Amino acid sequence: MSEFNDQTRPSARHRDEHDAPLTKSQAVLKNAARQGKSGHRMSVVAGVVAAALGVASLGTAANAALTLPEASRVAETQANARISTNKSAEISASMNAAAEKGAADRAAADKVAAEKAAAEKAAADQAAAEKAAAEKAAADQAAAEKAAADAAAKQAADAAAAAAAAEAAAAAAAPKAVDDPAAAKAYAASILGNYGWGPGEMTALNTLWEKESNWRTTATNASSGAYGIVQSLPASKMATAGADWQTNYQTQIKWGLNYIKERYGSPSAALGFHLANNWY
Repeated sequence: MSEFNDQTRPSARHRDEHDAPLTKSQAVLKNAARQGKSGHRMSVVAGVVAAALGVASLGTAANAALTLPEASRVAETQANARISTNKSAEISASMNAAAEKGAADRAAADKVAAEKAAAEKAAADQAAAEKAAAEKAAADQAAAEKAAADAAAKQAADAAAAAAAAEAAAAAAAPKAVDDPAAAKAYAASILGNYGWGPGEMTALNTLWEKESNWRTTATNASSGAYGIVQSLPASKMATAGADWQTNYQTQIKWGLNYIKERYGSPSAALGFHLANNWY
């Protein structure tokens, strides 16, 4: 190596020293070079290299040691974030489910309340209808009973009025008892031929009934109860000749002539029995 070169090398090294700071390994190499012994220099170089490698390993380990907690923190943060996200999703899903359940419960409660209200309204309407029907039935029954009572009262009043009218009419229409001896004698004489007798029988008949009743329609025997022109005993026997036997001399005369014909055959024979017995 030339002297020029030797002279320029320190200058170059000097510039390098000023250009950048030496590392720990460079400083060791520099010190070894300064000692001038090649053997020792090589061992120093080997130590420096080893030291450099050790430092590099330590740096890597340190970097790894520094990076691992950070990675753990990042992973933990990410895991926490995922957990938080999952929890948020779970909470959101739970809240949604709770909201849906609450809405369903409210809808069910509203439905139950509506059905209850409808049932209560239907029951109230039915009760009102039944009450109205019962009141109407009671009113109808009362009206029917009143109408029946009024009809019965009217019927009774009409019946009483009709009975009174009938009684009055019967009283007005009833023949009055007529004591008319001349008319009675004339009627008897007019019908003697109906029994097969001649006018001569009228004299015997006149004498007979003069003795009995004086030809009076209402003649009554106070002791025996014999009644009428012919003095029938009992008096009701003359009803066979007519219902008006008490007041109609014609009915009495018809019955008397039939009695004489059947019992004696003629007025003359009846008079003869009467004169002998004082009755006929």
